[in-house]
Amino acid sequence: MIFIITILLLAADFYYLKNIAGRRLVGLRWWNEVDAATGDSKWVFESSEPGTKTVNPTDSRFFWLSLYVQPLLWILLAVLALVRLQFLWLPLVVIALVLTVMNTLAFSRCDKFSQASNLAGSAFSGTNLAGTIASNMVGRFFSR
Repeated sequence: MIFIITILLLAADFYYLKNIAGRRLVGLRWWNEVDAATGDSKWVFESSEPGTKTVNPTDSRFFWLSLYVQPLLWILLAVLALVRLQFLWLPLVVIALVLTVMNTLAFSRCDKFSQASNLAGSAFSGTNLAGTIASNMVGRFFSR
């Protein structure tokens, strides 16, 4: 019963983080589309337009910290299951790792895509291209 409840909670966590929390806390969302004709898979990243949504720095730090810590905790639980020779729990840990690592990688790519598009858009709209690029890079580095 614990196994089934944990799987259901992992699925709910994956859905909530991917579709609701990411959009509300940091303005990012991602999904995967499959072309029906060719069968090719394509990742789609969406970010809120700069200036339309203000991201709270505390919420953003909490989001990114929890996003990167969660896979580490599941790896720790996998090691613990191996040390205690409780191999029955390893499938649960593997499922949890797949879900959390997928969210982590997708949101990281989405953030990089968002920063690149914001940087390019603001750089070409300004008059001083090099100054705009440098200030955006430094600003993004210190904003986290």
